[in-house]
Amino acid sequence: MKSWSFPMAAAMAVVFFLSATALAASAAVVEHTFVVSQMNMTHLCNETLVTLVNGQFPGPAIEVTEGDSVVVHLVNKSPYNMTIHWHGVKQRLSCWADGVPMITQCPIPPNRNFTYRFTVAGQEGTLWWHAHVASLRGTLHGAFVIRPRHSYPFPKPHREVPIVIGEWWQIDLEQLDRDTMAGRLLNDPSGATINGKLGDLYNCSGVVEEGYVLDVEPGKTYLLRIINAALFAEYYLKIAGHNFTVVGVDANYVRPYTTDVVAIAPGETVDALVVADAPPGRYYMVALATQPPEPDTQIPVYITRGVVQYSNHHNSSSPLAPEMPDEHDMMASFNFHGNLTSLRHRLRPPVPTRVDEHLFVTVGLGSICRRGQTCKRSGSNESIIVASMNNISFHLPETPLLPAHYYRRTGVLDKLLRELPGRPPREFNYTDGELIPWGPKEAALEPTSKATVARRFRHGAVVEVVFQSTSLMQSDSNPMHLHGHDMFVLAQGLGNYDAARDVARYNLVDPPMRNTVHVPRIGWAAVRFVADNPGVWFMHCHFDTHLSMGMTAVFIVDDGPTADTSLPPPPADFPTCGHDDNTMPH
Repeated sequence: MKSWSFPMAAAMAVVFFLSATALAASAAVVEHTFVVSQMNMTHLCNETLVTLVNGQFPGPAIEVTEGDSVVVHLVNKSPYNMTIHWHGVKQRLSCWADGVPMITQCPIPPNRNFTYRFTVAGQEGTLWWHAHVASLRGTLHGAFVIRPRHSYPFPKPHREVPIVIGEWWQIDLEQLDRDTMAGRLLNDPSGATINGKLGDLYNCSGVVEEGYVLDVEPGKTYLLRIINAALFAEYYLKIAGHNFTVVGVDANYVRPYTTDVVAIAPGETVDALVVADAPPGRYYMVALATQPPEPDTQIPVYITRGVVQYSNHHNSSSPLAPEMPDEHDMMASFNFHGNLTSLRHRLRPPVPTRVDEHLFVTVGLGSICRRGQTCKRSGSNESIIVASMNNISFHLPETPLLPAHYYRRTGVLDKLLRELPGRPPREFNYTDGELIPWGPKEAALEPTSKATVARRFRHGAVVEVVFQSTSLMQSDSNPMHLHGHDMFVLAQGLGNYDAARDVARYNLVDPPMRNTVHVPRIGWAAVRFVADNPGVWFMHCHFDTHLSMGMTAVFIVDDGPTADTSLPPPPADFPTCGHDDNTMPH
């Protein structure tokens, strides 16, 4: 083996020290103050009391460079208990800052403050932040942009533009959450929004609502940072006369993919380049909510539009509108997600080929009895409709799990937790369309248990999860979000997963990496991830109804063998659950 002389070793040490010093010097501390409070906003002829950060809808964007540290002072002037989740930020060795009430922390009570501190390393692209309490993320959300320290793996755009798809609600969002948890699925949004604006499809006494306007210069390239912050729906996004070149999803680069439509589910982000190469004019940017077809319950069609406007266009002609997919067309979404592959990049880890744990997880609806163990089902008042993973609906604990895990309070955890089984309790035709409407066939499959369900993984374990959507009482897709990790999306399919047939379809070369995996309607998705980030991590559907109804589990990742693979202690000002405070999230 070749050995280095002392002068050579000393020189290399100096170079390493100077490089590390330069990197540390170039990293910044990005600091924000988030004041959560309520104010009245008027849309659709109605004044609505809404909860906002710094009076903004959407909330302020956080913009950092990879490697920066983030400090956010949260000042809670709202009447609600509060946490903020930094959606998609891996929180490497900083699970304390993940912002999930009663999972990682006690919520911050009204008239209290807390400061989130974490570093953003090894990620580039678009993420977002949102409240993780009740349904309040409907108005408490904003973009989280991570720029590369050196350069993009594509030509630098002329301008970067956040496009936040959301909803406008004219009801108390905390009451929406309470209704959903009680099985009362009665409420719908009043409209859809782009960057907080309803657009000209909505009006108040004949006066149209203001719409979002994107001014562009001919020939220039724009990077759209697209976020679906909606509570309820996946959206199709199109711009008349223009194509998108998708270059990233969930802060992971993808091989450039050109399409005229972007499909984006709640929780997902998409980075797409748009070239202003159409004839000078005005072009509608349209976001259309999707929904499964009948016999699923049908809700109003939610659609919003803004305008892409060329700087050298000087007349007021009506904008050109794109031809949108049908609201029931789920194949456009299936194809969009299936066409994504990873870009070879220094930040992309290799795809693990060895698997230590296999999970097959059904995601769908069921019911529990309001009283006792037996009751009438199929929408009866004797039962409550819930959502579940492997037939267990999540019960939020009354003691935060992360401190109990960190301080090894095994007695507390043993009482609180039930293990997420590796398979559902019974096999059936998960995607049988006859299970959608109420009746004796689906009623026999409804009974569901309720527990604080968790699965523990040793540090470094490679975990494969196959998510199987079911058609029990509904047949919607399920955007499953894992905190603290990215997942390799190996494959997706329609119908029931069959390992003997479908493993051969796995992409083990360049699968996309995502923190939110779209499990297609009456279909499945197979993912792998490396459990190498110690802590207690939420795994849940990002449809707010499904989250509130219990389509959730907790993944616990043990410490590794060294200090830099083990969770450090909580910050000194970490919030505790006081006896005088109502510290449950809702």
